[in-house]
Amino acid sequence: MTTSTTSPANSPVTSPDETATAPGPVTAPACRPFGTLLVANRGEIAVRVLRAAREAGLRTVAVYSDADRDAPHVAEADTAVRLGPAPAAESYLSVPALLAAARTAGADAVHPGYGFLSERAGFARACADAGLVFVGPSADVIDLMGRKDEARRIAVAAGVPVVPALELPSGTEAAEVLEQALAEVGLPLLVKAAAGGGGKGMRIVRSAAELTDALAAARRESMAAFGDDTMLLERYVERGRHIEVQVLADAHGCVLHLFERDCSVQRRHQKVVEEAPAATLPEHVREAVTGAAVRLARHVGYVNAGTVEFLVDGEDFYFLEVNTRLQVEHPVTELVTGLDLVRLQLDVAQGRPLPFGQEDVRLDGHAIEVRVYAEDPDAGFLPQAGTARTVRWPQRARVDEALRSGQQVGTWYDPMLAKVVVHGPDRDAARRRLLAALDATAITGLTTNTGFLRRLTASDAYAAADIDTAWLDRNPGAFPRPEPDVALCAAAWAVADAAGQGHGWGHGQARSGEPHGDRSPFATGDGWRLGGRPVEVAVRLVHDGGTATLRVDRTGGSVSLEGSADAGGSGRRWEVRPAGRAEPPALRLEIDGTVHDLLVEVGAREVTVVHRGEVVSFPRPELAAGGEAAATGGGALTAPMPGTVVAVNATQGQAVSAGDVLVVMEAMKMELPLRSPVDGVVASVDVAVGDRIALGHPVAEVTADGGTG
Repeated sequence: MTTSTTSPANSPVTSPDETATAPGPVTAPACRPFGTLLVANRGEIAVRVLRAAREAGLRTVAVYSDADRDAPHVAEADTAVRLGPAPAAESYLSVPALLAAARTAGADAVHPGYGFLSERAGFARACADAGLVFVGPSADVIDLMGRKDEARRIAVAAGVPVVPALELPSGTEAAEVLEQALAEVGLPLLVKAAAGGGGKGMRIVRSAAELTDALAAARRESMAAFGDDTMLLERYVERGRHIEVQVLADAHGCVLHLFERDCSVQRRHQKVVEEAPAATLPEHVREAVTGAAVRLARHVGYVNAGTVEFLVDGEDFYFLEVNTRLQVEHPVTELVTGLDLVRLQLDVAQGRPLPFGQEDVRLDGHAIEVRVYAEDPDAGFLPQAGTARTVRWPQRARVDEALRSGQQVGTWYDPMLAKVVVHGPDRDAARRRLLAALDATAITGLTTNTGFLRRLTASDAYAAADIDTAWLDRNPGAFPRPEPDVALCAAAWAVADAAGQGHGWGHGQARSGEPHGDRSPFATGDGWRLGGRPVEVAVRLVHDGGTATLRVDRTGGSVSLEGSADAGGSGRRWEVRPAGRAEPPALRLEIDGTVHDLLVEVGAREVTVVHRGEVVSFPRPELAAGGEAAATGGGALTAPMPGTVVAVNATQGQAVSAGDVLVVMEAMKMELPLRSPVDGVVASVDVAVGDRIALGHPVAEVTADGGTG
């Protein structure tokens, strides 16, 4: 295994290992019994901690911003206290507001969750000064391990291997270090902020010519995020794996590991999929990595739960950093060890010794977790906002979530909505259960990454565990959306069904005021004819700028596609029949001999289909019977993401062609032209310049040529 090199005495920079020493005395965290716990966080982690605390017999306190007044985590607690306005700086990042909330609620302990203030030594110190138990390591340890440069020195002192690196104090120019960096670190190298993490202040440099610009950009980002532009230049391992070890220590000197997690599936240094244990880690490397993690935790006087991260390259491994908090991905460790990490955190914080030793910790099977985000994979993974109309989580998986049907999601905070976690006897079984869980997940009204996650984990490369930390970034287009055939077919079937009677074929109900109820064939509107079989029902759908006409034959059990190829290919025909009853909006269809479970919402403006995690929306179709021309209202235009209207180019009554730009909105510092999907006449314009609109907000309506609006 490789360790860092030493810099020449007259160098303007130093190897951070030159001054490696053992840390000075650190203050142990205050561990004592408590009865009321305040959770200084929001979302799914707040829900997770509040439930664990309640099961431990503790009184619980939630906190919320104005944006989260009706959020699920608020309802989970025994009591809740308002922090302030929506901006995080005035709510979840406000130490005075949190301490005041603890006083108001009578809390005597605080759990920080992750993110926000969880790794801020100042917050841990403020809690201690206020007489509150901080559920986590001491402020001194958070200080020591929070800086990558200091943590690196401590790792060397503990005998933990690190990658070759140079430390660049503030103000050091690239020209001053170029020759030394090439000689001691080599290319490619990673420019990395010394003061923090989370992917901020990081740039990969593959040639000497790139160093100046990369260093300047990383410095600006680091200063903005951490108020410090000290940098590290580290050797960049091209195809390394991100392996992290869960450690747990009590206040009585017991330090254990709970094995490792593989978090190599990353996008721009952000984790996407995590699993335990690491599938391709040789046993002797596992023993060395977990031993190094325990050695480092013991060396620094760590108490409570923490994670030591490593980069593994073949049989070599290198220290990355220590996360002095609970990790997002802790559930996979819980599933393979059978331990409740949050409950153990609470026990340790109350001064109780760990009730088991290292020999008692056993691995059982394999667990995989995926992070569900409000983001659009087709738009560079931009965060999304909107109202989740329907939320359906899988029943046969663990889901840590804080999203319910009808809930609004904004852009004030991290866009993570939930984690879907599965366990199986081995990795392949776990992966297959994950695919089934994602198939059973449906979120409408809000753009998420569920379809992307399903495609990623179904890929051959993921199945073979042939991945590394740069795998996703090297293959950005490797997981294309599937063809919309099944969605088109299901949408047409559901619309024809709803037009017929709204409760499935063969269950017609009378419209209000009509006689005979379900005994009247005239009440169904499904194309029934006196003296003949029902005619086909024509459904026109607008999708990806093209109009497709689908004919649904109720008696023959088929859906036929005629129309533009850009909506799926003309001339297709599917054999379709219901495959058992399902509670709406769920729909179960057999299409060409394969049974599909779908969720289909037939709304006033659009039809939304969810299939295998993919969400496809079609502007609201119209119907025609007996081959008559359909009146297509497929010109509903809605906002694809939250943003501000910067231009309105259309007026009511104006004739437009498909592709004409009707409205321009600005979102995420980009201008987005919103185009008419059909030829027709503008029926309405629902926005004005300067309006701030949410995802899915109606923008304009176009009545197609020959249509009725």
